Amino acid sequence: MGFTAVDYGTMVMLLILIAASLAMYFIKDLLHAVIVYGAYSLIMALVWLQMNTPDIAITEAAAGIAMTVLMMVVISRTSRKED
Repeated sequence: MGFTAVDYGTMVMLLILIAASLAMYFIKDLLHAVIVYGAYSLIMALVWLQMNTPDIAITEAAAGIAMTVLMMVVISRTSRKED
């Protein structure tokens, strides 16, 4: 019993999720971390679609978009002074 192309695609997406999680932890700039979070949310929604759970995928996509937009607004309204 071997792996199919869908299985390999899911494995690649899971590796991207691990890399995005580590990147969000180590990135110092908040704006860049939010962009990586948006990519993480998109990949997670695709993983849910691959697992044949479209309801969870839609919820993940909506929550990810809402959180990304909310964090972008908060970061843009916050004054960041770099020394």
